[in-house]
Amino acid sequence: MAVETGAVWVETVRHTSCQSCAASKGCGHALLDGQRAGARATVRALSPDTFRVDDLVVVGIPEGLLMRGAVLVYLVPLLLLFAGALIGEQFAVTFADPAAVGGLLGLAGGFLINRWYSVRHRRDPAMHPQVLRRQASSPLSCVQLRDPI
Repeated sequence: MAVETGAVWVETVRHTSCQSCAASKGCGHALLDGQRAGARATVRALSPDTFRVDDLVVVGIPEGLLMRGAVLVYLVPLLLLFAGALIGEQFAVTFADPAAVGGLLGLAGGFLINRWYSVRHRRDPAMHPQVLRRQASSPLSCVQLRDPI
């Protein structure tokens, strides 16, 4: 979409792979994915190279970063929810369910950890998508720089 020093803004288009799956007609995921097919998103990707609007580029993120992010977003709050519920269960309180209160506090703590981590690494270049290369053709596997309207 736009070019700036050290980065580009790209527009991605969501494509589904359900056409190649044998179970696509009876799968609920195919129905939901069909609703979002063609959806567009704007992403800022870092690049030391120079690009022009309408260039096709391939954008990527390190696999380890994806796994670390999934653990942080999903597993940490879930584990803290269970830990909070187990700790809360130890209290003898009559006016509220201590396991539920402890679980909610643990879940909130997990969300706060996610927020803290996100703010702390906001400017870390290793945590942002990178332009891997310029693509000559085949727009199905790359994203296109567009001029903002």
